[in-house]
Amino acid sequence: METRPESPEPQGDPRWVAMLYRPAAKSWRAAAESPHRSPVLYALGEMTQTMRARGDEVTVALWGPKDGAWQLFDPALKQAATPQPSPEAESPGEPTLLAERMTGRRHQVLMAGLSKAGLYDLTPEDDTTVQALVERLDEPAVRRVAQWLAAAGTR
Repeated sequence: METRPESPEPQGDPRWVAMLYRPAAKSWRAAAESPHRSPVLYALGEMTQTMRARGDEVTVALWGPKDGAWQLFDPALKQAATPQPSPEAESPGEPTLLAERMTGRRHQVLMAGLSKAGLYDLTPEDDTTVQALVERLDEPAVRRVAQWLAAAGTR
């Protein structure tokens, strides 16, 4: 039986991050990130279903903020496959579940574009810029920016 190392704490300021273990590389990588929990759980559920359908073994870790620091949470894959609104998402001033998912989705699209462009080590200033783009652009504009970044990474 293969033993896996513990998931490393993600870099940067605490936010919601799903880490995925890759057995072939014997390493962990960030698979989804967002300032909100629901989009990460949704992405985690989608990835888990896809990987299991392919017959892949799935090992994940869910990191999030707690009292201003990183905290490792139980990803509760059953909940990840069918995310339910959390009490935090329904409190006044917080985004609705759909708005949270769409924000998380735009964030993931931009992060994927940056990765394809070869930009992996983002500074806090970069994270702030990505978040500003996520908040100001609609999904088609975010996809277009991600396409530009991906194209730049292939040159």
